[in-house]
Amino acid sequence: MNVPVKVACICLLCVMSLSSVQAQKKGFAIGIKGGLNLSRLTMGDVFTTRYDAAGNPYLGYDGKEVKDNLKESLDTRTGAVGGIYMRFGRTLFVQPEVLVSTKGGSFEVVKMDQQQPVSQTIKIKYSNIDVPLLIGLKGGPIRILAGPVASFRIGDNQNLKEAFKEYTSDLGNAFSEATFGYQLGAGLDLGSFSLDVRKEGSFTNIASFQVNGQPVANSGSSLKQKVSSWQVTLGLRLF
Repeated sequence: MNVPVKVACICLLCVMSLSSVQAQKKGFAIGIKGGLNLSRLTMGDVFTTRYDAAGNPYLGYDGKEVKDNLKESLDTRTGAVGGIYMRFGRTLFVQPEVLVSTKGGSFEVVKMDQQQPVSQTIKIKYSNIDVPLLIGLKGGPIRILAGPVASFRIGDNQNLKEAFKEYTSDLGNAFSEATFGYQLGAGLDLGSFSLDVRKEGSFTNIASFQVNGQPVANSGSSLKQKVSSWQVTLGLRLF
């Protein structure tokens, strides 16, 4: 490495250091972060009666109608999350973020086959661009923060559509391209590094539709599926 290049690198490091110091004095920071999502789907249990092509309910050997049960599962799925964040303010601060996030979960489809229940577990995973807008309070190295988050779906593994195509004739409108929810949690700042643990919940559904067929007595025929998750991330302040 020749002398001019060394001088240029030293000058660049000095400018970056000075910018970082000034940014901290003004209560502004920008950084990158990444970590894990631990998420699961919530939907309750939905019962529906199966119909044949002529519109007649399927009947079992004992003359009873064959019914399906869509059941939520307590199983969770692990996904990745990463992106950038900005922070405005010191003690009281606003922190917007833009993250690419993978979430998912599982649920059960219980069908009657010759009067015997047959259970199938559907595992799904999909990708979002999440945009949280958080308000926080900082005391020393510890932060607490909360706020709304908008999620825009950018991809999925098609398992959700495949599982639901037998239960609705309106798949095109069953899935939301954008959902809205909340995040709340706490963080720890140690030098340029930060550790965050957050709970994320949904205000809106990722899937919602009227199930084909007649509902069983005392049970609804409308499916509303949401996602809830825990998020753990490690951040690095750049400026």
